Amino acid sequence: MMQRYKRVKTVLLSAILVLGLSACASSQQNDTLYRALGELDGITRIADNFLFYLSKDDRVVEFFAETDIDRFHQKVIEHICELTGGPCEYTGDAMVTTHEGMNINETQFNAVVEDLIRAMQDERVPTRAQNELLAVLAGLHGEITHR
Repeated sequence: MMQRYKRVKTVLLSAILVLGLSACASSQQNDTLYRALGELDGITRIADNFLFYLSKDDRVVEFFAETDIDRFHQKVIEHICELTGGPCEYTGDAMVTTHEGMNINETQFNAVVEDLIRAMQDERVPTRAQNELLAVLAGLHGEITHR
């Protein structure tokens, strides 16, 4: 019985150690992405460019007709900053709440992604960092589309 207890304890401690190391690696990776985007100044410039492209994009501009653009701009910065391991805290609404009733389809979602890519390219964000950010944001797809 004692030997079984020791084995379970060892397995649990190993699992805790692995989870702890994974969390540390994830934090480092996220901080690396935040830095690769140019930290807060770079993310702000990306958001500026992103809003410019959205405002010119006939595929999606209608969704922003009644949007408080200054607030939207700030929330985009906060969200990207937080999601990439930066020191920001996202204080906006949940994506599900924000996009409820908009019925955003795949084409419209992809249009916004294209606009973000162009904004990152304007800031010469390395392709790897672009792909990492897009992978993080892809997790929000289900919270945004067809709602």
